[in-house]
Amino acid sequence: MQRRCVVRSSAGLSALRSCLLLLFIHMSAPVEARRVRSGRAQTRRVQQQQQQQAPVYRERVDGPESFPLDFTAVESNMDNFMVQIKNLAQSLYPCSAQKLDQDMKLHFLKNTSVTCNDGSPAGYYIKESKGSRRWLLFLEGGWYCFNRQTCDSRFETMRRLMSSTKWLQTRKGTGIMSPQPEENPHWWNANMVFIPYCSSDVWSGATPKTDPSDYAFMGSLIIKEVVNELLTKGLQNAKVLLLAGSSAGGTGVLLNVDHVAEQLESQGYKGVQVRGLADSGWFLDNKQFKFTDCQDTISCAPTEAIKRGIRYWGGLVPESCRQAHVGEEWNCFFGYKVYPTLKSPVFVVQWLFDEAQLTVDNIHLTGQPVHEGQWRYIQSLGQELRTTLRDVPSMFAPACLSHELITRTYWMDIQVKGTSLPRALHCWDRSLQGNLHINSSHGNHSHQKHKMAPMRGCPQHLIDSCPWPHCNPSCPTIRDQLTGQEMSVIQFLKHMGFDVEKMAQQQGMDPRKLLGMLSNGS
Repeated sequence: MQRRCVVRSSAGLSALRSCLLLLFIHMSAPVEARRVRSGRAQTRRVQQQQQQQAPVYRERVDGPESFPLDFTAVESNMDNFMVQIKNLAQSLYPCSAQKLDQDMKLHFLKNTSVTCNDGSPAGYYIKESKGSRRWLLFLEGGWYCFNRQTCDSRFETMRRLMSSTKWLQTRKGTGIMSPQPEENPHWWNANMVFIPYCSSDVWSGATPKTDPSDYAFMGSLIIKEVVNELLTKGLQNAKVLLLAGSSAGGTGVLLNVDHVAEQLESQGYKGVQVRGLADSGWFLDNKQFKFTDCQDTISCAPTEAIKRGIRYWGGLVPESCRQAHVGEEWNCFFGYKVYPTLKSPVFVVQWLFDEAQLTVDNIHLTGQPVHEGQWRYIQSLGQELRTTLRDVPSMFAPACLSHELITRTYWMDIQVKGTSLPRALHCWDRSLQGNLHINSSHGNHSHQKHKMAPMRGCPQHLIDSCPWPHCNPSCPTIRDQLTGQEMSVIQFLKHMGFDVEKMAQQQGMDPRKLLGMLSNGS
């Protein structure tokens, strides 16, 4: 086998030497002086002794996460040794800065009967991390279609969300999918899997393509098949599987997290703790601000769209939720109705003023100031979301006008009550570990969802109490939709039609005090 060109190049040799130096410093600091005195001769003797013992490289599945290296591979198999060096580079930040194999690579499903809408093969992107027993599976979002007309329109305008024919070979991870510890402090070294959305069914369908001119809807089967394939790539030894998703992918998490837990348990993998992270998928089945006929995906009321869609897709919902809503399974697509029926622990991330929710409610922020009726509707939406999230023990809900968060590069910057989302997720992870320890005699714990008292200084139930969009000073930057210029919170609220004088009068306070509260995010 021809050796990789990176080994032959001076740059490659330099990178190899740097990583080897870090390796010896990392693993051998206590005897560094002795090794320097002995020089290369002692290194050769050590390698000869190791060759005589003929150790076999194996991935560790117990104990702390690690990146074991087999030095006998240096002379006999340079390619294999380079793979081990890259694994080490993922674990040591100075080497990981060289960005060795950090992109996720595309794999099409081996089971070709599980397809995208147009019959092209479904698939996933993966970046393996051999030393980690944590797996993060991310479900992409992207709305849906609910009948032949809306699906034909979607196929013409958003084909990549219905077909895999033009998918790129690699993807870069951002936010919680990033391999960089400065962007992703707690999950950067996990096995990352990105599952593209090409089923248009909120990850619920189980209907194959039967007519050449029609579509397949196989979202739930795509997730199941991806999990089956990952069981041959190390998932069988996993400690934690976090099923995450944004927008329609966030709703997909709520619909599928128990299915995944049951799938692993039924195949004998009871040691894998399955959890969910639902971002911007907690939609409300509320009354629209302005009722319109259900002609397209954007303007159709969510309840009516899902009622039509679930029949068209052959959609599946969690069994416990189906039993709670027999004949009206569409209810299970709405977070506050499906969440109480779930067995697996789920962390909910939701903007209190979600742009997608406002869009389907026919509040369109097009750069023109909103009138008073729209302003009251927007405020009431935030209050409704607060009410539905009240009994969710683990969640992060900033009072911002936005959509999706966990894969944004700025996801660490948003705070609620002084706590960032990565910190809250870390607190949630610690509480689940504590819960497993306490309940260690009760069998499979991936389905434990007991509400525990939060650890001191480690909150995980975080929701803004201020009542206006962007009253949280850490909200994402606001830009004027016409000029592109940044806006302050006060400029934004005035642009939205917010009357400071009138609101201060209603609140019984001085307008200057109200302006100060708005500026400080109170």
